[in-house]
Amino acid sequence: MNEPININEASFERAVIQSPIPVLVDFWAPWCGPCKMIGPVLEEIAKEGDGRYRVTKVNVDDDPALQQRFEIRGVPTLLFFSGGQLRDQIVGAAAKKVIVEKLENLLASAASSAAPL
Repeated sequence: MNEPININEASFERAVIQSPIPVLVDFWAPWCGPCKMIGPVLEEIAKEGDGRYRVTKVNVDDDPALQQRFEIRGVPTLLFFSGGQLRDQIVGAAAKKVIVEKLENLLASAASSAAPL
């Protein structure tokens, strides 16, 4: 995907947990200033991913169940999933470089765990 995908509780399992590629989940809210700041950054990251990972978005106002499930206490919060497991997170707005480094780490660990022995 070349742009962030809006997901909710109903689509979370399929879009994130069952994903064959790493997934970044952005928990955000429309009233959140820092969320608005990193929105364009996440769009860039999604476009640059070239199908190696997926960027998704969860509006915490529309989906409080996922917010509670992952104990999201502030937005933006970025969760990084690979192999159906939560692997890393960033709370608050972060620089593009920091987000990309975490995604690259996920890709590297996914590749090494998939490599034959």
